[in-house]
Amino acid sequence: MKRHANVTWKGSLVEGSGSLDTQSGALSALPLGFKARFEDESGKTGTNPEELIAGAHAGCFAMQLSHMLAEGGTPADKLDVRADVTLQPAKGGGFEIVRSALSLVGNVPGLDEAKFLEIAEKAKASCPVSKALGAIEITLDARYG
Repeated sequence: MKRHANVTWKGSLVEGSGSLDTQSGALSALPLGFKARFEDESGKTGTNPEELIAGAHAGCFAMQLSHMLAEGGTPADKLDVRADVTLQPAKGGGFEIVRSALSLVGNVPGLDEAKFLEIAEKAKASCPVSKALGAIEITLDARYG
């Protein structure tokens, strides 16, 4: 199975701009630019690679955890997941992604909190995006309720 996205970029890093399209069409002509990546913390000027990685990680983890819970006979009523991806200056110049911090609030009837946290940790380790991000720190702050 393969998935793809296309980016068209024109100009230099700082003065240039680009747009992103995904295979599904869910994202179409989404603006990319220096300001959106390095200056605008509000996220209102467009997307950036880190935001897209965060979305992929949150989605993958939620789906993996949902599967594991249902497979164990305790499907979740609701899983709220957020991923915060950290980009920072790298030693020697440039930038590097150093962390993806997952936050989870889960409502799973019939499952105690300790078991929920155990399964959540297993889902964090086994979701394909977590595996792909193996070069960075991945944390999980999970709450039951």
